[in-house]
Amino acid sequence: MEDVNERISKTLASHPVLLFMKGNPDFPQCGFSAQVAAALRACGTEFAAFNIFEDPEIREGLKTYSNWPTYPQLYVKGELIGGCDIVVEMYHSGELKKLLDEATAAA
Repeated sequence: MEDVNERISKTLASHPVLLFMKGNPDFPQCGFSAQVAAALRACGTEFAAFNIFEDPEIREGLKTYSNWPTYPQLYVKGELIGGCDIVVEMYHSGELKKLLDEATAAA
């Protein structure tokens, strides 16, 4: 059986842009998750979302995997970009769209 880190790695490898969030983009279950999903949508980027409430093992394991204690967590090409504050700041500066465009162009 796979351990949680292997499951997280495989999930990250299968999506160029992945948001671990509370709820899903259509029905976010926290304001921070809603803000990050909205920023991604505003950039016009396709992204995958993982509802951490549906998998308690990943919910706990990801905190150790990423060394990031809170949600949401945005990953681009398997690399942690950050949580709500970082993503929203990057969105406002234009950095987020540039990063997402580069990541999805290569996909």
